[in-house]
Order: sequence, then structure tokens, then C-alpha cells
Amino acid sequence: MMMRTHTCGELRLNHINMTVTLCGWIKNIRNKGALMWIDLRDRYGVTQLLLEEGITDHTIFAQARTLGREYVVQVKGEVVERINKNAALSTGDIEVRILTIEILNSAKLPPFLIEESTDGGEELRMQYRFLDLRRPSMQQNLLLRHQVNQLVRHYLNQQNFIEVETPTLIKSTPEGARDFVVPSRIHPGYYYALPQSPQIFKQLLMVAGLDRYYQIVKCFRDEDLRADRQPEFTQIDAEISFVDEQEVQTIFEGLVQFIFKQVKQIELAPFPRITYADAMAYYGTDKPDLRWGMPLIDLTSSAKGKGFSLFDESSYVLSIVLKGGANYSRKQLDHLRDFLKENFPNVACPCYVKYKSDNKILSSLDKWYSIADYTSWLQAGNATPGDLLILLGGHGDMVYKALGSLRLEVAKVAKLSPIDEYMPIWVTDFPLLEWNQEKERYHALHHLFTAPNPSDIGLLATNPDQVRARAYDMIINGYEIGGGSIRINQQEMQKKILAILGFSEKVSQEQFGFLTKAFTYGSPPHGGIALGMDRICWLLGGGNSIRDYIAFPKNNAGRDVMIEAPSLIPDKQTT
Repeated sequence: MMMRTHTCGELRLNHINMTVTLCGWIKNIRNKGALMWIDLRDRYGVTQLLLEEGITDHTIFAQARTLGREYVVQVKGEVVERINKNAALSTGDIEVRILTIEILNSAKLPPFLIEESTDGGEELRMQYRFLDLRRPSMQQNLLLRHQVNQLVRHYLNQQNFIEVETPTLIKSTPEGARDFVVPSRIHPGYYYALPQSPQIFKQLLMVAGLDRYYQIVKCFRDEDLRADRQPEFTQIDAEISFVDEQEVQTIFEGLVQFIFKQVKQIELAPFPRITYADAMAYYGTDKPDLRWGMPLIDLTSSAKGKGFSLFDESSYVLSIVLKGGANYSRKQLDHLRDFLKENFPNVACPCYVKYKSDNKILSSLDKWYSIADYTSWLQAGNATPGDLLILLGGHGDMVYKALGSLRLEVAKVAKLSPIDEYMPIWVTDFPLLEWNQEKERYHALHHLFTAPNPSDIGLLATNPDQVRARAYDMIINGYEIGGGSIRINQQEMQKKILAILGFSEKVSQEQFGFLTKAFTYGSPPHGGIALGMDRICWLLGGGNSIRDYIAFPKNNAGRDVMIEAPSLIPDKQTT
């Protein structure tokens, strides 16, 4: 016999007079003496159960009084129409009058309410994740993730991709984030690494002629954590042969449009493209959120040389215009100053020009600047009466990054980010290399296998830091959703890049000899991308963190507080 005939979210008016069997967890009990109602929950929904003195067998009634929250029970009963219907429940038109009840398992009192408005803090709920996952919103998050997984496979399968699994125990590489390492018992002193990505293997699959590969794959990075980062995370990983940047972008722009259409019924417009140089110049970040405009404006030439030492001694003077901000109070302005002081202590405090609604211009800089100066600044920022001009001076890239961050804080405080509006963009033409001052050598901005822009190859010998990469990032609302590039597919170019990065010929051969050797056997031009599954789900579903969309995540310290990992292990497991 089946343990249940229906789920707790299934019964409707057309089931009235049927005898049904349900299984689930007791969500709530309301005992009114002669009447008792029990809400029974499973992942499909909630069904109200009814017991009535004089109708329900008195032994069943007595048994029901021994039940508690989260008990696991099987009930058999008759479906009847509810007198007081509940429109908030899919089963709110009916209830089940209990005929028999069997306790399948009792339950201790949970350490927090298993309700949407729970009284449990995040750390406690992570410690009892198996209970937190009973909450409908958490189950909906995992169902959304399941849906996205299915949509990804459907879309890529239709595009002639094939899904291939790559190894989890691999060789450690010296670049990028720190590897998680695994000691080999049968090869003492030797270690595997857990993959930060399947990068090398997917390139080898292109050499193998598989043409279009994808994988929904676990990756591991031993790095600092934050709300949108975990030590183990999931990528939608892909590689394609015989493509250029535009072709890769078109396919995966289509994938994201398909997901948003299916999950949220939102039609995403074609993704604008912005170069890395313009993103940094106009937004102070390579992950710009363009939903509310507010670009950075360069006022260096007009603000310097007027005797105001803060600006005169700066490499750059930049500004942003906050629409409607002319009435900001001293407290609000102090918040912006404190934000900068906390996050960019080496950048000076911001200055302000208020363009009042009555066309008056107010500023504390009148000793050095005239109304004509203010007017030119306001015109440069397309300011109108009622707006606030925020100015910042500083040196090098830091002033761009500081004002870019302040721009985001201003938008957050002023609630400029539209809810449920999505602005995906492509950021392109990244630098191939960056100079590491501490190590006194170049390192790859994306990874070692990214191809240089063909028109910049001559600069590799003279100005490597001016070489642009054939790389691209997908950004949605200021979050990096994924990134990719066209890869190097020729042995000599790969060796040249490794040499510029400081690898000796011996080390290059030891670390990547198998890859460069593969290039000599007919490697096609190829490129790919990796999109963050956790971040996509987070953007689609909302919430405070990607942890809400991972069944068993780590906390901000990288620990699994439920199973108490990482942990010490017995000596016998290390020998």
C-alpha cells in the first residue's frame, strides 16, 4: 500500500467526500476543546486537518492531544468543504476530517520557529539547516535553482553542446586564488588540488574536437568570503571551438535572456557593451550598475589651479550629480563623508555644491571658486535646480574607485536602484596583464590562457600592461555573473605569455607542458565562459546572500557549522 494517496498541496473542492491518506510534518496545532485543527505540511503545501468531538473517535482525539510541532504523521481522513475558507492556501477551500492517525516519528521542540517570520538568527539556522530547509521560502529557493539547472541544460542542449564531466582531483597551479589541496596517501608528500575551474580540461576538450562543451560544475577557491562568495561554488562552464568574442557573447546572452523569460517572465533587452577603460572612467569599477546613470565627471582641468590645495594637489578631481539632493541635511552629508573615511581612509573628504530649487548655488568653496566655476561644473554634469554636486579629489586609480563606491552608497541611501529591474551589460577589452608591485612582476588579470588582442601583440615586448585581452565579463546590476575569453591556442604564444608572467621554461614545462604539447597537435581557435549559478539564482530570487540558494552553505568564516567542518582528522587518515 502507498503511504500517501495525495500530497499536502494537492486537495481541492473536487476531492470532497474522498477518503485520502496524507503524510507530513505538523506545522501548527489549534486546540479549542471540542474542536481541534492541525496544519500538516510537506514540500507541496499545507492541508488543514479537523477533529470534532462527537464525530471523531475519542481515542483518535486523545491521541491527537499528544502530538507536537514537527511530529511526522500519517493521517487517513475524509475531504470536506471548509466553512471558513483560507484564500492564502492553495488547499484553503477544503479540510480533512481525521479517521486515523499514526505517529511516524516524534520531534523535539525546534530551536526556532519553522515559519517565514522565523525567530532564528542566520548562524542558528545554519547550525540546524535541515530544519531551516523546511521553511517554504527556502524550499522555493532550491526549487528555483532546480528550475535554472533544467533551463540551462535545455538551452545548451538545443545549441548542440554536450555535457562532459572533468576531474575533481587535479594538479595545483601557481596563479589565481589559493587552492584547496588533498594529500595523496599512496604517493606520500604529493598533493592533488581541487579545481578552481575546469579551464585546462575544457580547452583540451576543444583540442579533442568536441566543439561545444558545457558542465554545471563545482569549483573551489580558498579565498576570503563575503555575501556573494563561497569556498565551493557552482559554475555553468562552457567552451566552444571556431568562435570569436561576439559569438560566445551572443550564445550566453541568449541563455540568460531565456532563463529570465522562463523564471520571471522578463524580456531582457540586448546587452549593451562597455569597455573596461570606459567602465573605470565613468563608474570607477569594472562591474558598473547602470540602472540609475550618475556617471563620474572629470573636472580636473577646471577645478585645479584656483588655490584650493585639496584639489590643486590631486591628480584628478571627479564629481557625480545626485538628482534632487540639494536639500540633503548635514547628517546625510556626514554619512557620505564617514562612508569614504571608513572605506578609503587615504582619500580626502568630499566637497559639495548645492543647486537649490530657486536657482541659488551654495557651497563651502566660495573662497576659491566663483559662481561661473560652479555653473560650468553643474553644466558638465547636466545638473538641474534641486540637484547636488559631489566632488572628490585624489591620486591615481584610487580616486576613481572611491567615487565609484560612493556612487553606489549614494544610490543605496537614496533608493535609486529600481526593484525588479535588471540591467545586464558586457564589459570588454580588459587589460591582459597587471603589474604586481609587491611581487615585482606581471600577473594575468583573468587567467594565464586568455588571448591578447591581435592588434596589441606588438606591445607584449615593450608595454605589456597596455595589451588588451580578448576577455569579457557579464555584469547584472553591478554583480559579476560570469566571465570568459577567447583562449590562446598556439604553443609559442602561450610560452611567450608564461615568460612575461615570470615562469621559467622549466616551470612552464612542469606546470603546463601537457597543454602546450596539445596545442602542437591541431588546436582550433576557441573561447568560452563561466557563469555563476549561485549568483544567477540569487539575482532571480532575491534575498540577502547566495547562501539562501545553496542547500548546505558555509558561513562567513568558511565553516559548515552544522557538520562542524573543517575538523581535525585521525592520524591514521593522513598516513
